Amino acid sequence: MDTTALLKSVPTGIWIGGEEREGSSTFDVLDPSDDSVLTSVANATPEDAIAALDAAAAAQASWAATPPRERGEVLRAVFEKITEHAEDIATLMTLEMGKVLPESMGEVKYGAEFFRWFAEEAVRIHGRYTPSPAGTGRILVTKQPVGPCYAITPWNFPLAMGTRKIGPAVAAGCTMIVKPAQETPLTMLLLAKLMDEAGLPKGVLSVLPTTDPGGVTTALIDDGRLRKLTFTGSTGVGKALAKQASDALLRQSMELGGNAPFVVFDDADIDAAVEGAVLAKMRNGGEACTAANRFHIANSVRDEFTEKLVKRMSEFTLGKGTDSSATLGPLINAKQVATVSDLVSDAVSRGAKVALGGVAPGGPGNFYPATVLADVPADARILKEEVFGPVAPITGFDTEEEGLAAANDTEYGLAAYIYTRDLDRALRVAEGIESGMVGVNRGVISDPAAPFGGVKESGFGREGGFEGIDEYLETKYIALTK
Repeated sequence: MDTTALLKSVPTGIWIGGEEREGSSTFDVLDPSDDSVLTSVANATPEDAIAALDAAAAAQASWAATPPRERGEVLRAVFEKITEHAEDIATLMTLEMGKVLPESMGEVKYGAEFFRWFAEEAVRIHGRYTPSPAGTGRILVTKQPVGPCYAITPWNFPLAMGTRKIGPAVAAGCTMIVKPAQETPLTMLLLAKLMDEAGLPKGVLSVLPTTDPGGVTTALIDDGRLRKLTFTGSTGVGKALAKQASDALLRQSMELGGNAPFVVFDDADIDAAVEGAVLAKMRNGGEACTAANRFHIANSVRDEFTEKLVKRMSEFTLGKGTDSSATLGPLINAKQVATVSDLVSDAVSRGAKVALGGVAPGGPGNFYPATVLADVPADARILKEEVFGPVAPITGFDTEEEGLAAANDTEYGLAAYIYTRDLDRALRVAEGIESGMVGVNRGVISDPAAPFGGVKESGFGREGGFEGIDEYLETKYIALTK
């Protein structure tokens, strides 16, 4: 594919109300495989943010009044557009984020499904009509769009983290402003262009690439017209945003950090558990909030599991994401390489053994190899902190109670994975794990038809499933005289 032509076809301005605008300055978007400049994009200011909110507020009433079927048909048309341009979107995502091309193609399919799912949910927004128990009248309950929304999306899934917010908002009748991550704005800008081509009315969607997220966000939150904030990112940033949004009494959805346990019991199918572990750990090169972050393995099968996992992880080949021979791309930037390296070094200094990898190769690009750490001690930071890299730290346990306690020994609660052949144990442990999502004998759990979200410091609110559209709807009660 001609990447030069592809990059030239992508908007590089600020996308406000269906139109591309120049900014007062620009910033560079880098290829993480070699830190070369892909292109430059306009740098949105707080003034640009208010212009986007002007457009969203102006379009809100008419979009809310648009029949649900028509809103759904627009989303379906965007789904078709994404599918038609899947290769372009995937290549662009690989260029700016680094993941290997098959991973990007998988994300395009996954991300597009949110538009297909919510195209169907747009016509299933329910209310109710009942008599008052006291016989004094009738109760009418209806759902209405919350109003203009603001979405802040991360760099690790440049398409899907946007579509699973935009899809339900648009289906519900809300207008939306998106601030993509500074590292990966191009995919979202291309999506905005495709949505415009698919017939999305002007003003319903704006995209604000920026290096001043604080200024842009403050301008929007402090303006009384914004009604909802939805954020995917770190717990620290999410807490700060939640405080800021609470002062404005905004509706909020927070999908924050994770520290997913991968628990293998002594009765598990070890070969299946290893394959599931590879999926749960290495999807997106480990740069996923749902990634298995710590591996708690029953001591009676720990050696077998470790040996087989090392063999499978050793099959990954580092390389540029667009290289057909590569199966593991670079991390997003040098800072992330340093973070992963520090966590591995800390674990080793406390007694962990490097069974595979463990050393960044150096040279150009932000690469880190597939790594397995055995005998990781309980006080290692890597068991407490989100790795966001291709590192699997393994520790052991003896009893089911110990395995469950180890799984819950974290302030996070986004995803968890368990492997066992015992159905009673599977249900018992799944119910006991303090997590918003649990995978039983499977390493990939994300599904547009299922509610995605966490508990504890992993946030609140749900994206996807029947629950996803409710995050963008307000409940109104109308009292009718008998």
